Amino acid sequence: MSMCSLMADDSTSASLVSSNCPFGKVPDHLLIEIFIRVPISEWGQISCVKKQWANLFREECLWHAALVRSFPLAGQAKRWPGPIPRGLSKRRYAALYVSKHIFSLDGEMDEIVGHTYLFLKEQLEISTMPPQSGILHGTIIDQFIACGMSRDKAHDLASKIWLAVIDNSEENEQTFLLLKRLALEGDVFLPYPYSMSYTVQWRVFEKLFTDFRDCFNRFNRVDYYDVLACAKQKFQPIPAAWLGY
Repeated sequence: MSMCSLMADDSTSASLVSSNCPFGKVPDHLLIEIFIRVPISEWGQISCVKKQWANLFREECLWHAALVRSFPLAGQAKRWPGPIPRGLSKRRYAALYVSKHIFSLDGEMDEIVGHTYLFLKEQLEISTMPPQSGILHGTIIDQFIACGMSRDKAHDLASKIWLAVIDNSEENEQTFLLLKRLALEGDVFLPYPYSMSYTVQWRVFEKLFTDFRDCFNRFNRVDYYDVLACAKQKFQPIPAAWLGY
């Protein structure tokens, strides 16, 4: 029986919170050893059981233990130069998890790829005024070149990260507005490898005209024609599906 199954019953949860429950008296270092052996999908529910457990998931100790257990070679990884920081254990765990489960990477550069994915996703989701895509793309390229990658490798990997962020974004109003902004951004000539790849630009418009087509009708139909005009300037011919047939 999983930890979450055990906690699903209200009476069980109440007994775990009770000060008379032996499990509630387990010291923190043992709780950490238990929690890091539970599937990560259940960590959110575990942290909601009691305040003590929630605090453990906010502290460096648990994340360091989880990092060592799940990614034992992480301790040997060297720090890298460049604008994207490595962060503490929780951030490193998230980056390595992304690298493994989204990019299926296995090598000395896998952690920086995960960090770059998290960096780009967070920057794009800033609600006030996200940086322009050219600035973000340039930051990613500079990061990879600083790590010793060739320009071709940096450009290819940056494109893969952009595509992963776009494809893993939730289908909601915020993502629609983000994609629309990316589509309507004016073209600025930048030398290779700082130019955004054709594949990434195509994916932005493709998602807008397929996954988010209904959003144009809900918010502003005029925007559809503006985005369509931009698409016709960038791509010829454009797919019939983008025109609604």
